[in-house]
Amino acid sequence: MDAARPSVPASGGPAVRIGLIGRGIGSSLTPVMHEVEGRRQGLDYRYDLIDFDRLGLDDADLGAVVEAARDRGFRGLNVTYPFKQAVIPLLDGLEPEAAAIGAVNTVVLHDGGRMGHNTDCWGFAQSVRKGLGPVALDHVVQIGAGGAGAAVAHALAQLGAMSVDIVDSDLGRARQLAERIAETSKVRTQALVPAHLGQVIGMAAGVVNATPVGMEKLPGLPLDPDLLNRRQWVADVIYFPRETDLLRRAAAKGCRTLAGGGMAIYQAVRAFRLFTGIEPDSAEMGRTFAAYA
Repeated sequence: MDAARPSVPASGGPAVRIGLIGRGIGSSLTPVMHEVEGRRQGLDYRYDLIDFDRLGLDDADLGAVVEAARDRGFRGLNVTYPFKQAVIPLLDGLEPEAAAIGAVNTVVLHDGGRMGHNTDCWGFAQSVRKGLGPVALDHVVQIGAGGAGAAVAHALAQLGAMSVDIVDSDLGRARQLAERIAETSKVRTQALVPAHLGQVIGMAAGVVNATPVGMEKLPGLPLDPDLLNRRQWVADVIYFPRETDLLRRAAAKGCRTLAGGGMAIYQAVRAFRLFTGIEPDSAEMGRTFAAYA
């Protein structure tokens, strides 16, 4: 399991080894946030990137990679695109929020077991609270119903959204998420395909991109920016690149924007606590993120 990682000097404290599983994750700042905070806490903290693209692995290798991490003494794994849902059958259990969301981004390995958690939901909600403050949530259009989208939709419900339109090229997946949100909250939901965006986006108070479109690995725009108007706020879950084309175009139209960096920081804060049992300093992790961004 060869993996690249940032160069952060180790401390002489207890050894903790963590990994991030995904595709196209070479620019991720999660490793350095964890390693710097681990060193600050007196741990010998190593965080490896397990990039399926760079290592030439198939999606079908996911189970073997998780098993190898456990066998090699990893304390845990973070999981990102495209494995947040595919990893679930490989686990021994899910904590309640991860089960409700139907997606996992954090796997704690202990006593031979594999427990799935979701720190993305809280991470996105906290990012909105800190990065946007009070914003209109009467009607939000969310693009993407995959692993990140599931967490974001639940976060929007927790933040008090009244109505969420979930847009995905896979209408069945959008419907499944919309139904799950409607069943577990008072949020009104509907599922749509991208061709219907023009019918609803102009009425929305906010728009969230929860797809991987716009990542360095998948450049492009998840929607036509001409559909946006200056009264809206626009958020993106992507943080590499630090500012996506979508956010650049939205800001040019006068929209308030929220980059994915905040979500990346806060999900890492909660994951660090799950991996170590130690409460990290979120401000310090944020400063590390800013220093390396």
